[in-house]
Amino acid sequence: MEKFDNSKLSLDSILVHGVTPFDSTTGAVSTPIYQSATFRHPGLGESTGYDYSRAVNPTRTELEKTLALVEQGRYCLAFSTGMGAISAIIKLFKPGDHLIVSEDLYGGTFRLFDEYYASYGFSFSWIDTSSFAKVEAALKPETKAVFIETPSNPMMKVTDIRRCADLIHRHGGSLIVDNTFLSPYFQTPLDLGADLVIHSGTKYLAGHNDTLAGFIVHSREDMAEQLRNIQKSEGASLSPFDAWLVLRGLKTLALRMNRHEENASRIAQWLRGHQRVEKVFYTGFEDHPQYALTCAQTRGHGGMISFYLKDSSLVAVLLKRVSLILFAESLGGVQSLITYPLIQTHGAIPESMRRAAGVNDRLMRLSVGIENADDIISDLENALG
Repeated sequence: MEKFDNSKLSLDSILVHGVTPFDSTTGAVSTPIYQSATFRHPGLGESTGYDYSRAVNPTRTELEKTLALVEQGRYCLAFSTGMGAISAIIKLFKPGDHLIVSEDLYGGTFRLFDEYYASYGFSFSWIDTSSFAKVEAALKPETKAVFIETPSNPMMKVTDIRRCADLIHRHGGSLIVDNTFLSPYFQTPLDLGADLVIHSGTKYLAGHNDTLAGFIVHSREDMAEQLRNIQKSEGASLSPFDAWLVLRGLKTLALRMNRHEENASRIAQWLRGHQRVEKVFYTGFEDHPQYALTCAQTRGHGGMISFYLKDSSLVAVLLKRVSLILFAESLGGVQSLITYPLIQTHGAIPESMRRAAGVNDRLMRLSVGIENADDIISDLENALG
């Protein structure tokens, strides 16, 4: 049999087969779960390459290599959560460094930066990064990175990855992109000049709301050893079983993302015509402010929608009445989930910042699942009345 050559395969096929299509010892077509904390050494000064699972584990290694390949990167590190991955990245910087951060982003990221790392001497500017002029104006001599979510959570704003990368590189810094909302199936920021890509693997990559995971993908040789040492030393590495769950999820990523997008497009249009809905935020609308940019830097629009209800009194009614759609935090799984950002995902963000970003008491966020679109619409119709 010829050696497996994934360089000739499409992304869809790479996702199914991964880096290693079968176990060479047994022929197993599913990567084995190496549920071992430690590994035997053949002799003094000898190693199989695996010593202790906090540092390296064969199941996690297969996942890291696969995700690096699909994100067009050289290196990938798998963490127990997305927040663990973000925390590891901040260790690349030192007290006194300044980071420009999307103002419209997951509230847990804001909390981590504002309540913890700011007290260690880091400074952050919270900017609408969909406005390149505002990003440029926020630069300081001590700025070392721009950290963006695109599309943003929850207002679906789109940031120009290439322009931000060029800007911060001229300044001697790095661009960090949270790619959770679109996954590498629809967007590969490293191809556009980003230095580091982050994922909450809990979301679309794993895809089934049954595991927590986080990832950093990059091609920076100068950062590779330091990031690996951070992962090993802090100990937030992904467990073998959770790594296997994400590997299993990746096999259907292409199918799921296409269905998420197909459903979201229909539902966004339906919501736009509903009498109780004031405004819908979805990057697939041709009148979205960054629609042209979206089409230029992505291959799809994903499954995330946000919308304003006309009256805040409808919020509790909607959340109580939905049945197929589940009122729950998180996103990116096969089930449709609806979230109230004001008190859930963005509760940690100060009110003034929430309002400036557009997160008010009428905003809902919908992660469109892979159910039948007519059933999702029917559920919304019954809930909205």
